[in-house]
Amino acid sequence: MQRTSGIAALVALTTLAAGAPAYAAERPAREVTAKAETPALYDDEAGGDADADDPAIWINKANRARSLVIGTAKNGGLRVYDLTGREVQSIATPDGGRFNNVDIVSGFPLGRQKVDLAVVTDRGLDKLRIYRISPAGLTDVTSAEAPLLFARDQAEVEEQATGYGLATYDRYAVVSRRHSTRLGIFRLEERHGRVTYRTSDTLDLPSSFRLPDGGTWSPCAEPGEGPQIEGMVVDAEAGVLYAAQEDVALWRINLRGGTFSSVPRIVEKVKEYGVPGTWDAESEECVLDSAADPGLGGRITADVEGATIYQTGRHDGYLIVSSQGDSRFYVYDRRTNRPVTRFTVADGPLDGVQHSDGAAATSVALPGYPKGLLVLHDGENTPDGGRTSTNFKFVDWRSLHIAKI
Repeated sequence: MQRTSGIAALVALTTLAAGAPAYAAERPAREVTAKAETPALYDDEAGGDADADDPAIWINKANRARSLVIGTAKNGGLRVYDLTGREVQSIATPDGGRFNNVDIVSGFPLGRQKVDLAVVTDRGLDKLRIYRISPAGLTDVTSAEAPLLFARDQAEVEEQATGYGLATYDRYAVVSRRHSTRLGIFRLEERHGRVTYRTSDTLDLPSSFRLPDGGTWSPCAEPGEGPQIEGMVVDAEAGVLYAAQEDVALWRINLRGGTFSSVPRIVEKVKEYGVPGTWDAESEECVLDSAADPGLGGRITADVEGATIYQTGRHDGYLIVSSQGDSRFYVYDRRTNRPVTRFTVADGPLDGVQHSDGAAATSVALPGYPKGLLVLHDGENTPDGGRTSTNFKFVDWRSLHIAKI
């Protein structure tokens, strides 16, 4: 089944864009510090071209002390860490692979057992890579018959408009397509003791938006590229996907089984929404005309990135997203999507978090984290010794001082 809802979403957005958003006056962002961090990853030849990006938390139900944090390292593959941040496993990509996002599927029927899986988008090969998780580490169980996610053939894979962002729920993976507004739902299936997948539904978010003055706006991008989505999380109990379209907004989309079941609605736009921009080929960057800002944007400084949910009940808790442009994080009520607070991870005993791409949270009590753990990608790990360095920071949820909803 394929559904293209860009026009419907654009119509819905016309009303939402009718005026400047109203946010209550906020206190300055709360500053917290990280309790632990993972080893530095270096995006150079000596470091194996490893670049941290997106984390996931696996809870070991039999022994929570042996729970794991799994992080993507792009060309550097996957890294697996214990709760102190110590690396316990490193997994290389297949030839031509580049691992982008990771999420967890629990209780997947494989053979005669129910197992937990780490599902990874391989944007280099336009495929999902699937690993069985155990306390001893990860084992590849991807079927050799696993199909391409979006590309029609290998020539199209080479163009790298491939699988990018990822969020899982039940037996499904929601995947975004790089340089595109497309989202796909893929159903995970066992085949001969391995795991493959098939397309269940697709949806296109809009790439241009009607403004109150009757004009239209599209976010500035390199010619030929659309406003892509990366950060995503599924609230399985509510049947809702939250999708971060980097230069546009955080979207809320209802799910029913393996289908998109509603017109996408915006939770919050980026600050730069509606601001005209021009692509500068020499610098390979967009130049925004801030003087022409129509004042339609929200609080988030583009890109809007990593999204995660911290549960306090079946339908209660918090939605957290990264405001990558100013290294802040915004917290929303999970049930109503109303703003709750914002915070930064500042320098302390460990360095802080800057330009964060990915996030993962759990409210499960873990050793050292009795109220849960928040893991954040740090895009500027320091000190880096003159080399580009990234890693993951572990934050004790208690440090956020958010009252239970």
